[in-house]
Amino acid sequence: MFRQKFLSFATLSVLLSSLSPICSGFAADARTKAIAGASLLEQSSQTLTTIADKAMPATLFIKAKIQTAQQEFLNPFDMLGDDVFKRFFGQQFGQLQQPQQPQQQLAAGSGFITSPDGYIVTNNHVIKDASEITVVLNDGREFPAIVKGTDPSTDLAVLKIEAKNLPYLSFGDSDSLKVGELVVAIGNPFGLEGTMTLGIVSGKGRRDLGISTREDYIQTDAAINPGNSGGPLLNLQGEVIGVNTAIITRTTGYMGIGLAIPSKMTQNVIDQIVENGTVKRAFLGIILQPVDKDLSDALNLEKQEGILVSEVMKDSPAAKGGLQQGDIILQYDDKPAKNVSKFRNDVGMMNLGADIKLRILRNNKPQTLTIPLGIQSEGEAVSGELLQKLGLDIDNLSSENAAKLGYSSDISGVMITKVKPGSPAAMTGLRPNFLITGVAVDLNNPKPVKNTSEFENAIKEASDKKHIILIVRQQNFQRYYTIRIN
Repeated sequence: MFRQKFLSFATLSVLLSSLSPICSGFAADARTKAIAGASLLEQSSQTLTTIADKAMPATLFIKAKIQTAQQEFLNPFDMLGDDVFKRFFGQQFGQLQQPQQPQQQLAAGSGFITSPDGYIVTNNHVIKDASEITVVLNDGREFPAIVKGTDPSTDLAVLKIEAKNLPYLSFGDSDSLKVGELVVAIGNPFGLEGTMTLGIVSGKGRRDLGISTREDYIQTDAAINPGNSGGPLLNLQGEVIGVNTAIITRTTGYMGIGLAIPSKMTQNVIDQIVENGTVKRAFLGIILQPVDKDLSDALNLEKQEGILVSEVMKDSPAAKGGLQQGDIILQYDDKPAKNVSKFRNDVGMMNLGADIKLRILRNNKPQTLTIPLGIQSEGEAVSGELLQKLGLDIDNLSSENAAKLGYSSDISGVMITKVKPGSPAAMTGLRPNFLITGVAVDLNNPKPVKNTSEFENAIKEASDKKHIILIVRQQNFQRYYTIRIN
């Protein structure tokens, strides 16, 4: 009975002996995989170390002294008499009425060197309004910097220091980036110089965020915090594929969404500033809007595609080239026209005076137009930036919308189509479908507006003012809205 139920010691020994090679094979395989994994981690670590060795010396810390405006504090209890309150709050109470003297603040950010003779790229918001700029290299050396040029539309700036044989970074191709690729961000978050973080490309072509007027951001989860602005975003070859610019957060710190200006857009701006000291963009002179489903159905389109030309500016390249209001742009230079912002950005980066080939739909019939591009004037850029700053999207008041909103045929103006949440316009109380009938720099200088061109021309005069007054109609009521813009 005992021998029937249990294996003999001899039989068990034979069985274990036969299993021994198999177990040894498993153990060897596990050891091989562990060694391969460790080797892969070591190679990855060496790649990142190589990037750090190359990029850290070319990344720098920027200190900008900014003069604050004189502020005047008013005593809210003036009407009751200061003497009463001085008995309780002391003699210093009355000093609240004295204007403060202008003071200097120190802004800090990052930047990186793009040439051995000292050209530096950073964000415009890092050095805007600075009276003095100092850059601190990774080796501790400090240099005064001058501004060679800025481009507020993209939030880029180029600085120059007098030095030679500097370490510098080269640009990579941001267009070839793929979502999921590993990237590295380098900068000075919270003043911690030479900080490197690792992440992936989370998304591309992020637009319409209200950060700048020309947006085409790379989204990354590499940790970016205050102080990283202007620093490089690099691929694993150590090439700059973006300029770290902003974060999306509900606090003041990192929440996993960082945004970088792509290298393709950055290089275009830098080359123009270095060569000419300013940035000029090609333009057509049209106002566009997306073709949504409702518009597609209303126009009896076979399918929802393209972008609609809602206005053609007088004497613009588009007008001279035969483009008309109501045309739908399907393709440009054989690329599909899907997004208004991307179309605008791509046109702006084309060579000045070059031809653009447009495939359009007019009265449901396809046509092809070839139009020589013009040069966007500074005034047109100013009005676009100011609209972005206000947080408004506008459109001409069509007869259909006028009837829908209950306006008579003698009412004219521009209709608010979108108000960015949290913007100055939103805080003032402006809402979509409100009708702007006039713009005033002050109450004695109102300018009536009948279309978007007149509106943009009117707000140009207010670009250097602290406030702008919009005359707005809602149904049968009209009122003035004052928006602080600077």
